[in-house]
Order: sequence, then C-alpha cells, then structure tokens
Amino acid sequence: MYQRRLFPELEEHLAAKQITVITGMRRVGKSTALKYLLEKLQHSNKVYLDLERIENRYIFQQPTYKDVQIDLEIQGIDFDKPAVIAIDEIQLVPQITSVMKWFYDTYPNLKFIVTGSSSFYLKNRFSESLAGRKHIFEMYPLDFMEFLWFKGEDTKMLEAFCMTPFQQGIYLKFKDKYEEFLRFGGFPEVVLMEGEKLKKRTILDVINAYIELDIKLVSDFEASGTLYKLAKLLASRSGSLLDASKISSALGIDRRKTVGYIELLEKTYFIHQVSPFTKSPDREISLRQKIYLADTGLLNQLAQVNSGQVFENAVFLQLLKLGRQINFYQRKSGQEIDFVLDQKIACEVKETPHPSYQSTLNSRANYVGITETMLIGKNRPDDNWQAFTWAGQLC
Repeated sequence: MYQRRLFPELEEHLAAKQITVITGMRRVGKSTALKYLLEKLQHSNKVYLDLERIENRYIFQQPTYKDVQIDLEIQGIDFDKPAVIAIDEIQLVPQITSVMKWFYDTYPNLKFIVTGSSSFYLKNRFSESLAGRKHIFEMYPLDFMEFLWFKGEDTKMLEAFCMTPFQQGIYLKFKDKYEEFLRFGGFPEVVLMEGEKLKKRTILDVINAYIELDIKLVSDFEASGTLYKLAKLLASRSGSLLDASKISSALGIDRRKTVGYIELLEKTYFIHQVSPFTKSPDREISLRQKIYLADTGLLNQLAQVNSGQVFENAVFLQLLKLGRQINFYQRKSGQEIDFVLDQKIACEVKETPHPSYQSTLNSRANYVGITETMLIGKNRPDDNWQAFTWAGQLC
C-alpha cells in the first residue's frame, strides 16, 4: 500500500478511545486510509461498512439503538470485547452522529474510525453532538513527496535537503516529475493513471463528483450550475485578490449569496483563502484575501491560466501541507511579497529566479521588519545561479 504522511499519526490514534474522523475532498484517499488502519489492528473483532451501499445505511437508520446493535452483531461485532467499527462516507446518514454517541458512551472498548467527504457538514455536526469524543484528521491531495512515493521513487536524498538552497543533482533527478505534478496535481488515482487523456478525464470526474455529490449535501441542488461557474471564475483568479463584488456581477447573483458560496467552497476543501500579513488583527479582517485552488490538476482543468499562476498555487499548497502559517503582503502601490511564513519568513515565487529578484525581496522584507527571506524557483537559471530554493525541495 502506498504511504501517506498522515498514516503514522492516524495509526497512533488507533489506541485512543476518541473517534478517528478522516475528512477531506472526495477521492483524496480517505477510504484507503481507513482500510490501512484496519489492517494494522491485531484482532479480528472489526467491521468495514461503506455507507454508499444501501444495506449498510439501513443499519444506522433503525428505529432504536438496540436494533442497530443487533445488526452490527450480525456483521460480526462482539461488544463484550475490544472492537473497531470502520464507517466510510458517514455524511450519507445524517443521524449517524447520535448513534455513534450512544455506542461511544455505552461501550468503553468500542472504537469508531470514520470518513466523510464534506468538511462543512462534518465539522458542524460533530461540534454539536460529539464534542470531546472525536479527533478530526484532514486529508488533502498528495504533496510532491507523496507524489514521488506513489511513483516508486527513492526520496532519501530529497528528504535530506528539504528547505535548503538549490541542489543540482536533486533538481536534475526530479524536475520532470515536478512538471508532471504541476500539470496533473495530486489526486492519487490521477497520479497512478497512465496517459494524458485518462488523467484529464479523471480530474473532470473529480470536479463533477465534488459538485454533484458533496455539495448537494450542504446546498440546494439548483446551486450546482452556479457553483461550477464560480469554481471556474475562482480558478482563473488563482493567486489574485478576491473581489466578491466583481464575481457576483459575473455570476449574475447578489454579493451576499456569492460570499456564501465562496465560504462553502472553502469549507469543503475546494479552495483556500490567504489573509494579508499585518501587525493589526482588526486591519487583517478588513483587507481582501487571496485565493488558491486545492489542487493544480483542478486548476489546469477549470481555467486557462499561465504557468506562473499554476506554480504559485503549487508552492502555496506545498507550504500549507507543512503546517506553516501563511500570509501575503501587498502595498497599495502594488508591491507585494507572495508569502509570509509564520510571520517571520518572506517568500517570493518565481519560475526562473534571478539575483535581482532576491534583492527586491530583501528590500520589501526589510520594509515590513522581516529579516529572513526565501526565493523559491522552478527552473535553473541560464547563468547557473543557485542561491535559491528549488520548489521540489519544499518538503
């Protein structure tokens, strides 16, 4: 089975009584993670239930908890011993959280591991009914390191030089893979698929499933067409300041509804918004945010964007998955710093870096009181200048 960065953390949580909740966009690998955890169990008192199957949904739609228990016993669960119930796609049964709460409180040796595709749905439901009883793990499309693992690459040397200045040997070995990663993104089945046509078709399937299945759970069906148009508009604006008024005008709907739809796309993992860097929290709230898509494969499929936009979007996602706080800085004059990490590292993203870009970055960082900088590039400069960090080393 292919490894994911999240697996060790998930495996450690197997020993916890808390419910293990894995959430994220559809087809990022949640079901695979669930099955991985079941394989790690040392006992056989366990069951896997996919709620996309009507007979499994029926189990949790019984009139009483005791009826649910009987059906689970028929599935092989012995409630007198340590047991694990793994449930896929829990968002398909709205009342399931109350059922899980009853079993959690009634049987101290029972462990639930569950997955769900909608962050918006899960976080609201779980905060209401399972407070203190669960831990939510968020899963995203593959980052570049995971992408290489799926491709069967040995990444030991890359891991040794993470976040360091340009290493020519590493660059030459992995640059073609990084270009593929930028073009098609990190959805696991897309990464494993051969052929450009199949990859593109699968990405379209992901977009369709997201809007027609996940979004239907938390929005009115009539919004599907509008949300698709909105997704395309946001994709074309990747890396730009978000202007809800202009977007609402383009969609032909009021601004308040547009803001609600954007919030929905963010809470269901389709987009990310980045706040500006400022020393004043109140000022930060009043400033506009920048927008990025959750995957460069989605970005390339939804909009005809330039390679610089795709690259910046990819770098943002790589930094995000490292758990760093990310902001951006922009003056009214238009001068900007692409990313500010953890309030102390100024980062500029350039496809082909050059010493002049480093000088400009240093000047802008100094203006806002930041002393540490990082110039991030994709291509090796013709003059062989190497005082930058190659994006493939952001791991």
